[in-house]
Amino acid sequence: MTVVAEVVRNGFVESVHHGRVVAVDATGQQLFAVGDVTAPFFPRSAMKPLQTLGLLTTGWRPADDEQVAIACASHSGEDAHLDVVRRILAAAGLDDRVLDNTPGMPLAEDAARTMICRGDGPDHLHQNCSGKHAAMLATCAANDWPVDGYLDPDHPVQLAIRTAIEDFAGEQVASVAVDGCGAPLFGLSPIAVARAFGRLVTGAPGTPARRVADAMRAHPWLVGGTGRDVTALMTGVTGLLVKDGAEGVCAAATTDGTGLVVKIDDGSGRARTPVLVAALERVRVVVDTSTLTSVDVLGHGRPVGTIRTTL
Repeated sequence: MTVVAEVVRNGFVESVHHGRVVAVDATGQQLFAVGDVTAPFFPRSAMKPLQTLGLLTTGWRPADDEQVAIACASHSGEDAHLDVVRRILAAAGLDDRVLDNTPGMPLAEDAARTMICRGDGPDHLHQNCSGKHAAMLATCAANDWPVDGYLDPDHPVQLAIRTAIEDFAGEQVASVAVDGCGAPLFGLSPIAVARAFGRLVTGAPGTPARRVADAMRAHPWLVGGTGRDVTALMTGVTGLLVKDGAEGVCAAATTDGTGLVVKIDDGSGRARTPVLVAALERVRVVVDTSTLTSVDVLGHGRPVGTIRTTL
């Protein structure tokens, strides 16, 4: 295992994070790698752009790119996020009662506080994966597939997603699990995911791949939300595509088709973004945001150190 980040408190290295990092060029050739980037892992929500690609190639016809962006999102559950999810469902003649993702509270603190003050609890719509689930259901409606059981790995919509991912990534799925939201989760190698992300941004205009990339980059707030790293990165770097995932995962692609993947081995999300920023700098993409290049370590409520990359 390779150390990719250090937690420094008052000048003392208190903890370290091991991880895997890979970057490939537009042809898929490896530019650099840290750790074993050929062993499969679960990309978690970083897989959503590829799942959405599968839906677009299987008959989903969203009316606008906001709907594509929210399908790729781990959104914060703010009102504007929910409006787009509802539009996807309404266009398919459905409503949020058919969503079968795990109920959750908004990731945005203000939105969660508002729900709590109203006496509301977790629900399907506010959970961060509701956009992806709405798009899956809309694809079922477009193909006259049953909406019941749409999360079963053998359901036609999940089989179509898996086939599209394997074709696009150029690698067979190594393992299938259940993601936190209830949808099937497909295991691939970090280098395969990096290559797939590079292919999203270099797809020909009008193709499903390019539509995914363009929609996410045009609507970075929908992909994340207020104060989210993924939104700040895509807003701050022209043409950058980024998708975060649970368990310390992040995938990205630059305008020239360079694809990158970060996986923090212990699953901690706190080191993910500084490591991704360092990887971007190694491929000559400068992120001019100090809050993303390092994370403060607090003592008595004030910064006394940092989480810094060792790349």
